[in-house]
Amino acid sequence: MTFAERAIQFFSTLEFALPLPEGVSAMNPYKNPEVMQVVSTFFQKFFGDEERRVFAFGINPGRFGGGLTGIAFTDPIALQKYLGIHSSLKGQREPSSVFIYDFIESMGGVEAFYAKFYFTSLSPIGFVKDGKNFNFYDNPDFAEALKPFIRESITRQIEFGAITKVAICLGTGEIYKFFKALNHTERFFEDILPVEHPRFIVQYKRSRIEHYLKKYQEAFEAALKMSES
Repeated sequence: MTFAERAIQFFSTLEFALPLPEGVSAMNPYKNPEVMQVVSTFFQKFFGDEERRVFAFGINPGRFGGGLTGIAFTDPIALQKYLGIHSSLKGQREPSSVFIYDFIESMGGVEAFYAKFYFTSLSPIGFVKDGKNFNFYDNPDFAEALKPFIRESITRQIEFGAITKVAICLGTGEIYKFFKALNHTERFFEDILPVEHPRFIVQYKRSRIEHYLKKYQEAFEAALKMSES
């Protein structure tokens, strides 16, 4: 099976049945047939091979990005503008998606980038509370209860074709702490390289965007070199 075939199989059968904290709802866009068509097209277009890739993990999909399109850090506008995938999905530019696709463009564009890297999230299911994105680690009890689901999701996604020498963590605070501890126990990857989360950069460091684009370039290139050593 190709990377794409494994990925499509995973997302098309993704189920989530854990109890949620009060006021929190889950987003599983893969139950939407149009989203699965978009996801299938994406993987067939950019991952229709048996090459292994460096994995980069976010937290959980956001309601205007992956929680809507099914593709990590990709809002409906980026879906068409950068990936050339047309759909009837409606939405606006999502700040993290803007930064990520600026970064991908700086790395040579989508074809060159996705040939070497794969974006995903520790939890492929997103969460919303009070109309806003909810990060699972904001509720320690929920984060603990979610660990088996995250463990299984990472294990299955590694089987797509992950380079296990190194992974990238999009976040240097709580998410990195969580991922590092889980990886210490499970030994998914030999090393994890953290970079600041796109949302943090856009929200708090907008005047230094170029600095962080360069930092991302250096981190992803370092991960490639580590994977080849």
